[in-house]
Amino acid sequence: MALASFLLVVILLPHLEALSHGPSSNEPDQTMQAMMTQACINVDNQKSCLSNMQTEVEKTGRPPNPSSILTAALRTTLNEARLAIQSITKFNSMSFSYREQIATEDCKELLDFSVSELAWSLSEMKNIRAGLKSVHYEGNLKAWLSAALSNQDTCLEGFEGTDRHVERFISGSLREVTQLIGNVLALYTQLHSLPFKPPRNSTATATTTEKSSNFPKWMTEGDQELLKSHPRGMHVDATVALDGSGDYRTITEAIAAAPSYSVRRYIIYVKKGIYRENIDMKKKKTNIMVFGDGMGQTIVTGNRHFMQGWTTFRTATVAVSGKGFIARDMTFRNTAGPQNHQAVALRVDSDQSAFYRCSVEGYQDTLYVHSLRQFYRECDIYGTIDFIFGNGAAVLQKCKIYTRVPLQLQKVTITAQGRKSPHQSTGFSIQDSYIFATQPTYLGRPWKQYSRTVFINTYMGGLVQPRGWLEWYGDFALSTLWYGEYRNYGPGAMLSGRVTWPGYHVIKDAATASFFTVGRFIDGRSWLPGTGIKFTVGLSD
Repeated sequence: MALASFLLVVILLPHLEALSHGPSSNEPDQTMQAMMTQACINVDNQKSCLSNMQTEVEKTGRPPNPSSILTAALRTTLNEARLAIQSITKFNSMSFSYREQIATEDCKELLDFSVSELAWSLSEMKNIRAGLKSVHYEGNLKAWLSAALSNQDTCLEGFEGTDRHVERFISGSLREVTQLIGNVLALYTQLHSLPFKPPRNSTATATTTEKSSNFPKWMTEGDQELLKSHPRGMHVDATVALDGSGDYRTITEAIAAAPSYSVRRYIIYVKKGIYRENIDMKKKKTNIMVFGDGMGQTIVTGNRHFMQGWTTFRTATVAVSGKGFIARDMTFRNTAGPQNHQAVALRVDSDQSAFYRCSVEGYQDTLYVHSLRQFYRECDIYGTIDFIFGNGAAVLQKCKIYTRVPLQLQKVTITAQGRKSPHQSTGFSIQDSYIFATQPTYLGRPWKQYSRTVFINTYMGGLVQPRGWLEWYGDFALSTLWYGEYRNYGPGAMLSGRVTWPGYHVIKDAATASFFTVGRFIDGRSWLPGTGIKFTVGLSD
């Protein structure tokens, strides 16, 4: 597979420009055939895959070129994902246990996520075909394909604790979808950009700090004034209050009443109080902002956990999937405790979502950064085991991370990042933050093969262990992960005793560190100004 990918890059290097410039009469037939073969590599029914690809290419009525083949590959993959949903629906009658039933429902929802993300990617290809060489477009497509690749893994992980009987049936339906998405992502990455390879021994000087104070050109003056104002001075579409003084008594009711697929910001104010509810904000609820009266004042709390039969995905007290979600001045809490293992306080599948002055409180698996681009500013996060985990692309700035007491013999680990492919644009960047460890603590461990996490300009308390990082098991992923530390400080930030894994890096130059900043890692310049939330684009002083 690696050799085939390398050879494909060598073959295609002279033709990279064709991706954005359209058809070329000089494009060799063998190059196009190599691309189609790459798009179908390792797929169980390769003959059928190639036939479907050829049909999709022929529909364009033009000679094949890199752009049309990528588009055909996306259409083929999208069709397979839709078929997989239909197939999985048939398995409901086969589910016997409560967890199997929930896991099967999770699978349908997660595949539906993948269908949407593939459809967005297909639409974005129009911009690329039009020759719009924008980092914004490239960032979108890689983010969406990265998310679509991981959803199927989450589906199968939901069957943990079962006899795996139903999982075996479902995994067959997912195998081709997962392989096709992985092939498309690899092909796009090889054609359109180079995978990130941090420079070694670079002499680059420190980058300047750039703070956002401007709004996007497309925003009206009225919108800008709204975002500059204090939340309580904003126009509010709905108010939630436990005492009945608002429009609704529960947040769930307010969200249900919000418009679906909204293109404007819909603002829900939640008055102080303890709201005992589990909120599941579906993907159709877009551009919703929820704000409260402050951390510890407006609290959403629940206690769902794995031991009750829930999948980890479904334990979340609050889950948000609609694009463009914003939360500020809120607390999200799961009180299940360490004895009940996986118990999520907040799960996020919302692309271009932002959280400001929010507290996320739990024990094991507190904050599920499941997928897509996310930003956290001045948030507090509490937990014990893998309590910031998932496979989104997330930047945490000026956040406070608190460890809690785990079960006996458990080791406290802050992160468990789940990047499964070197082509995914995912990972965690923790910048200008604070680790207040009350227990012996490790910065992270590799949940998946290409796990990626960095700590930048972050204070580390004395109980951060000298090794810094922890193995998942044996030598799994130690040579393929990408963990890094840059200019951290405090008694736990000493580097002399750190692990010596091939995938661990002491980042020595600003050029490498700047890859993991808001401006580059989550394309924050294009969307964060519209949230009204403070952020630093690059490295701080």
